[in-house]
Amino acid sequence: MAKFKIPVVPATVNKSIRFPTNIIEAVNKAIKGKECTFTAFVVEAVRVALENLEEELPTK
Repeated sequence: MAKFKIPVVPATVNKSIRFPTNIIEAVNKAIKGKECTFTAFVVEAVRVALENLEEELPTK
C-alpha cells in the first residue's frame, strides 16, 4: 500500500493572458459539472503540451 503524503502546492505566479472567446467557451463546457477550475485545466493542458514538445526534441 502506498504511503500517504501531504501534497505540497507549488509556488505560483499570476499571469494575465487573453484567450479567444471560443476557447473560453470550450474549456468551460469541458469542465462543467466536474471538480476542475479553469486554471487547473489550463495548467494541465500546458504541462501536457510541454511534455509532448520534449518528446519531439531529438535526444543528444
